Amino acid sequence: MKAAVLTGLREMEIAEVDDAVISGPNDVLLKVEQVGVCGSDVHYYTTGKIGSQVVEYPYRVGHEFSATVQDVGADVTSVQPGDRVAVEPAMSCWECDQCKAGRPHTCRKLRFLGCPGQAEGCLSEYITMPSECCFRIPDSLSLQQAALVEPVSIGMYGNRLAGDLAGKSIGILGFGPIGMSMCLPAIKAGVEKVFVTDKIRERATAAVEQGAVWAGNPDEVDIVEQISSREPKLLDVVFECCGQQEALDQAVELLKPGGKLMLVGIPQVDRIDFVIDHLRHKEVCIQNVRRQNHCMQAAIDFLAENSESTDFMLTHQFTFAQSKQAFDLVDSYSEGVIKAMIGVSGR
Repeated sequence: MKAAVLTGLREMEIAEVDDAVISGPNDVLLKVEQVGVCGSDVHYYTTGKIGSQVVEYPYRVGHEFSATVQDVGADVTSVQPGDRVAVEPAMSCWECDQCKAGRPHTCRKLRFLGCPGQAEGCLSEYITMPSECCFRIPDSLSLQQAALVEPVSIGMYGNRLAGDLAGKSIGILGFGPIGMSMCLPAIKAGVEKVFVTDKIRERATAAVEQGAVWAGNPDEVDIVEQISSREPKLLDVVFECCGQQEALDQAVELLKPGGKLMLVGIPQVDRIDFVIDHLRHKEVCIQNVRRQNHCMQAAIDFLAENSESTDFMLTHQFTFAQSKQAFDLVDSYSEGVIKAMIGVSGR
């Protein structure tokens, strides 16, 4: 079968790789349909690593995808050939202390698609996954929309960790697909005000169109001054979704005493820091958001109910042969890109 593999920094090619096969009774053989290009995929493409996770070439990335079931193992009953599915890219052992404590996303033996040292990614014609990672989608969702389920599930989980947001004022620093996935469920949950920052004009415009009361570019305005002038008591929760030190500093300044900082973005650097005086005096709570936990079905339901209001995220479509072009576009943040999709099967 064919796969798009990284062969060096900013280098990718379509290559022949071993066929995906069913090797266990719980396996599901999937025909990959649509793959969304994630910022973490691009980190591996441009730098060859995220923290201690270093690519060994050739390597296949990709973890946001929809698929059609081709075949199933002997014990699989949850899906059958022909089913269209959204796929959870995290494969947990279900036996360690974390799994048994209801935290399979921090499984001691977790294998995540497109994560060096764990599992090859989904940018291939076929892939085999455990049945518990495969979620049937309703007929109302397209294969493109289904590929949004994984990032939207992170937004659902981030909202869940943030607590009841009804009537509160929040900030979202970085309005890429993950920032959007934090924003849309929060608005549905009755958040009172959403303030957004992003350096791409089209994304800031999209934020206001989706219900943000204000959106600004940190390269053009003083973010803290602009938001605090509109919300003098400051914000209850800030979702930091771009992984930038500048945004982390802004987040702490924007939070009211007792506020909650949600760390969602993945920094490209090994260390970040905070002004402890600001954190301590405000008694700021810091909550990391590690991917998602038991939110795939909730994300499917959310997208099925709100597909028209989430389609704005689907800005670019590429063929499988154009995979490198898709990665270059997302890396450059050009053409107002929000989510670039790669149609592996041609559908």
